[in-house]
Amino acid sequence: MTNISNKIVLVTGASSGIGEATVRELAQAGAKVFIGARRRERLESLARELGEHVAWQELDVTDGDSFEAFVAAAEAHFGRVDALVNNAGVMPLSPLAALKRDEWKKMIDVNIHGVLNGIAAVLPRFLVQGSGHVINVASIAAHMVMPTAAVYCGTKHAVWAITDGLRQEHDEIRTTVISPGVVATELGNDITDTAVAGALQEWRKKSLTPDAIARAIRFALEQPDDVDINEVIVRPTAAGM
Repeated sequence: MTNISNKIVLVTGASSGIGEATVRELAQAGAKVFIGARRRERLESLARELGEHVAWQELDVTDGDSFEAFVAAAEAHFGRVDALVNNAGVMPLSPLAALKRDEWKKMIDVNIHGVLNGIAAVLPRFLVQGSGHVINVASIAAHMVMPTAAVYCGTKHAVWAITDGLRQEHDEIRTTVISPGVVATELGNDITDTAVAGALQEWRKKSLTPDAIARAIRFALEQPDDVDINEVIVRPTAAGM
């Protein structure tokens, strides 16, 4: 038995990549996992594969009501909520001069408002029960700025700042920000600039697999209640960023 056994953990962006790997890792460790994303067919398939300790509900993290309904459904299904992994994110990179305002808005809505909507949904419950854990998946981009990634880096720095603000405001709640380096996932598949999309493929020649990030999330979750892992940066050994 570990400190994660029978813990009720919510995971967003769970239909692929880091989210899916995290669901598999936590379920294998004995947690009960409630999963959300927009692609319901992938959620249903994953839950069916992993068994009765994984349940799902379709989720749009940019919609506060959708997130509230997601958390309420998890609570109704499993009886309580112990932790939230805010993992959903998008990365349509482009140079600022391309003026892709719709893509800027999408990153801000998903990467920042999505995290805030999750916090807003779980925080009142955590305060009532006197415990809880918020894990926000940021990026190495929270710590550095790269050409074509100015807006994305800005959103991930915001996630880093919000997480630390939550930590400072609530002694009874654990907070963790996970900052992955390059990971081989679907993130970035929505890049519309062909040159940037090609550069991303080059960057990903030295990349982590999603299970590396899932193990970092599990490590943070399984610590004793009086131990708070505030930040974990995970990079490929052979990569410069």
